[in-house]
Amino acid sequence: MKARARTLMIVFALGGLLASAASAWVHHQLLTQPGYVSVCDINATFSCTQAYLSPYGSLWGVPVAILGAIWFTLVLGLLLAAPRGTPAFRENVAAYVFALSTAGLAVVLYLAYASFFILDALCLLCIASYIAVIGLFLVSGAASTVPMSRLPSRLGRDLSALAASPLAIALVLVFVAGAGVLVALFPREGQPAAAAAAATGAVDEHGQPVQAPQAMGVFDSQWAAAPREEIGVAADGATVVIVKFNDYQCPACAEAHRMYNPIIKELQAANPGLIKSVTMDYPLEPECNVNVGREIHPAACEAAAAVRMVRPLGKADEMEDWLYNNQGAMTAATVRAAAQRIAGVTDFSARYPDVIRDVQRDVAAGGALRVSSTPTYFINGVRIAGQLIPADWFRRAIELELQKN
Repeated sequence: MKARARTLMIVFALGGLLASAASAWVHHQLLTQPGYVSVCDINATFSCTQAYLSPYGSLWGVPVAILGAIWFTLVLGLLLAAPRGTPAFRENVAAYVFALSTAGLAVVLYLAYASFFILDALCLLCIASYIAVIGLFLVSGAASTVPMSRLPSRLGRDLSALAASPLAIALVLVFVAGAGVLVALFPREGQPAAAAAAATGAVDEHGQPVQAPQAMGVFDSQWAAAPREEIGVAADGATVVIVKFNDYQCPACAEAHRMYNPIIKELQAANPGLIKSVTMDYPLEPECNVNVGREIHPAACEAAAAVRMVRPLGKADEMEDWLYNNQGAMTAATVRAAAQRIAGVTDFSARYPDVIRDVQRDVAAGGALRVSSTPTYFINGVRIAGQLIPADWFRRAIELELQKN
């Protein structure tokens, strides 16, 4: 392996490691700091928050950023160890990096597809790590002189040589232990306070992490000081009114539905009649929303109308699930076909003009409230917009309103 190729690969690996570390830091802040806004949350399109808090932000509960940092550290370790290894190891390093980069490229292509075409949100830090993986793949592929078919046998010989070096064994153990500790201590989605307590070593009598009072205390004080707006939605006897301005073709709305709806239903069941939840339509499509200057979600108006048509038939939940799960392939035609298949709606076109006027009433209400992105939530008039807050904070907000009232 030539020195220039090794230097290029070190640059790419180091850049990827820095991008992954920054991503992990932002993800950690989102899970542990209420109201945290990342510097890479520029607008609805360029948003790290949507990527990190989506189902594609973690794998088996471990943030992708953490896995990326571990991967780049492994690659960087191989490259830095090359000059100190045996001649055979130095010859094999480029091939090892190429094999790792091939697997890494498959992962980043999948994540890039999910980001660009499913979430419709671009994460700048993620893109930086994608570029680093692609760079490693190209440079290592050009630098490798070892056929992939011979790599397993060469790996066996290199592992045998590693086992004979106490220093190499110690470094491997440090790497494995560090990766394990990082994965174990990183907060999980929906458990920010407990994770913060675990990091400080606070446990209860059963050895379980206790909730960090200071973490919830920060959120409580911020929530109490938040401004409240008059929404114009009747409470009907409820003490907590939750209003969501929604676009069924909006990936963040789908993620909010998956994160928050179970919480709302659970708390409604525990507090009968005290929590009212209302979904109001705000499709980001100029066909039914005069506040939108360009077509962002071309089937959003039809989606909103479809839910309204099937609601009297008791099929609204099923229709919503279909819409949220099929956003990538959603068109006006597929929405109409789904409404017919799910609820037997055969007169969609005839009813559409009347139903869309009801959608436009919601749009007018959203315009009066200066709604500019979806989803936008109001909990007893407190606005939550611009990013998805962790599920624990959403639950806490409702509980605080229940306690207050």
